[in-house]
Amino acid sequence: MTTSQFKRLTQDLLDDIAQKARSSPRLRQNYNFHELGEKVQRFINVLQPGTYVRPHRHCRNSGVNGFEFFLVLQGELGMIIMDENGEILNQERVGTSSGTRGVELAEGTYHTLVALTPDTIVLELKEGPYDPTTDKEFLENFPAEGTVAARQLVTTWQSYFTDSIADGDRSMV
Repeated sequence: MTTSQFKRLTQDLLDDIAQKARSSPRLRQNYNFHELGEKVQRFINVLQPGTYVRPHRHCRNSGVNGFEFFLVLQGELGMIIMDENGEILNQERVGTSSGTRGVELAEGTYHTLVALTPDTIVLELKEGPYDPTTDKEFLENFPAEGTVAARQLVTTWQSYFTDSIADGDRSMV
């Protein structure tokens, strides 16, 4: 088989993506197995602790399903589900040493991810094609990437998965 017919997910590839994530100002890096116009998006996303994933949801045009599937291949992440006001509805630890290895989110689910260990590697699947202008709808009350407020939120969110904070009202805004 030629390489265009056979794509490999190797440890060398994962190590390379992880190194790029560590060097990135965003502390994360994607590697696409798909072309942007393809019907099925499949990619590796490597997240480092401290990366900020602004809360968002995916709403697609009719005929395209806005689900998103996450399978943690290495490490641990915190998945936080929110309502349209930024109130936390659910939080779950997902990873190789937790009871949950993967999560599928329905279209329209506001969410964010928190990297809990270095080199957290996630396989993501969702329906395409990818259009960067319409792919994500951000919760407006949350800060943009690269701000002090964003870094503070990440620290707060990480504490939900490392501290023994009792469940209760955890409004983010």
